[in-house]
Amino acid sequence: MNAAIGRIAPCPIGAVCLPMIPFHNLRPLAERLAPQLQAASQRVLASGWYVLGPEVEAFEHAWANYLGVSHAVGVANGTDAIELALRAADIGPGDEVITVAHTAVATVCGIERAGARPVLVDIDAATYTMDPAAAAAAITPRTRAILPVHLYGQPADMTALTALADRHDLTLIEDCAQAHGARWRDRPVGTFGDLATFSFYPTKNLSAAGDAGAVVTNYAPTAQRLRQLRSYGQVNRDSSARRGVNSRLDELQAAILLAKLPYLDQHNSERRELAAEYDALLRDAVSTPHVAADARHVYHLYVVRSPERDRLRDELARQGIGTLVHYPLPAHLQPAYADLGYESGSLPVTELAAREILSLPLYIGLSPGQLETVATAVRSTLAEALP
Repeated sequence: MNAAIGRIAPCPIGAVCLPMIPFHNLRPLAERLAPQLQAASQRVLASGWYVLGPEVEAFEHAWANYLGVSHAVGVANGTDAIELALRAADIGPGDEVITVAHTAVATVCGIERAGARPVLVDIDAATYTMDPAAAAAAITPRTRAILPVHLYGQPADMTALTALADRHDLTLIEDCAQAHGARWRDRPVGTFGDLATFSFYPTKNLSAAGDAGAVVTNYAPTAQRLRQLRSYGQVNRDSSARRGVNSRLDELQAAILLAKLPYLDQHNSERRELAAEYDALLRDAVSTPHVAADARHVYHLYVVRSPERDRLRDELARQGIGTLVHYPLPAHLQPAYADLGYESGSLPVTELAAREILSLPLYIGLSPGQLETVATAVRSTLAEALP
C-alpha cells in the first residue's frame, strides 16, 4: 500500500488524484521519528553488514523481551512466518489446520505453502475473530493445529481456544499480524500459543520500511529449527540439516523496527484515543467496533458496520475520504481456493460481515479535524437513508 499525503491540491479533470483524507498516511509517523530512523539507517549502512547480523539479533531479543517470550526469530514477511511456524511444528502434507475465512488470504496461503490443508471456520459476530464453537466442530482425526487470527487489533478468545487446543492435543499458532501489543486477560497476544507469527508490513502498528516478519516461541528446539528453516535449513554455511527456504530478515528492517519498538505502546494508546473519538461520534450512526471484555484492542483498523456500506463508501470517496474493506471476499469464496470445496452460504456470519464492514481512516497523525470530517460525512450520508 502506498503512503498518501494528507492534503492535496484540487484534482485536474482526467487525472488520478489522492483523497484529501487518505485511508492511510505513513508520513506523519516517519516525520515524528525521523531522527531515530535516520540514525538506525545510517548505522546499518556504515556497518557493511546487511543480512542476519547484530541488528537482527538485537531486535529479536528486544521483541521477545517486549512480549515476554523466550525466543523471537526474524523472517522476511508475515506469510513466511506462518509457513515456517507450521513447518517447525512438523505440520505439513496430510495435516489439517483450522483457521478463519475472514482474514487476509496470506493466512491461508501460509498454511498451503507448508503443505497442510486449511479448514476454514466461521467467526464471532461481535469480534470478527474465530468462533471457538465453530473451531471445535471442525476438528477431525487429521487436525493438527488451530490458527486463530487476532483481527483488526482485537484478540481472539484465547481462553476458549487454548482450552480447546489442550483438550485435543493440538498445536496452537497465533496469527498476530494485526495485533502488535494487543492483550488478552492482560497477557500479550503471541504468548498463548506454541508459536505465534507477526508481520511488520509498513502499515502495521509496529512497521518496517518494507516486508518483515517474525515467529516467536518459548521452546528452544523450535526456535533452533526456525533459524535453520529461514536460511536453507543450514546449520552452518556449508551444511543443510533440513530443506529450508530463503526468508531472512535484513539488517535495515531490523534496525528500523528496533528504533520504533520503544514507542509501540504510546502509539497504540494514540490509536485507542482516536477510536474512542470515533466511537463517541458514530455510535448512533453505524455499528462501531465491539471490544471483548477480556481484550485490550490496539485498533490496527477501525472497522464499522452498516447495511448501507456500499453507498456509504461511494459517498465518502466522492467527498475525498479514503476507505477500504477488510475483507470484501472471504477466503473460502476466493477463486484461488475454490478447490477447498466451500460454497456461498457455508460461513454465514463471515459472509454477512463481508457485505457490511468498512474500514475508516485511523493512523498516527490523523488530526482531530480530519477525524471529525470523516465522522460527519458518515453521519450525514446515513441520515439521508432514514425515512
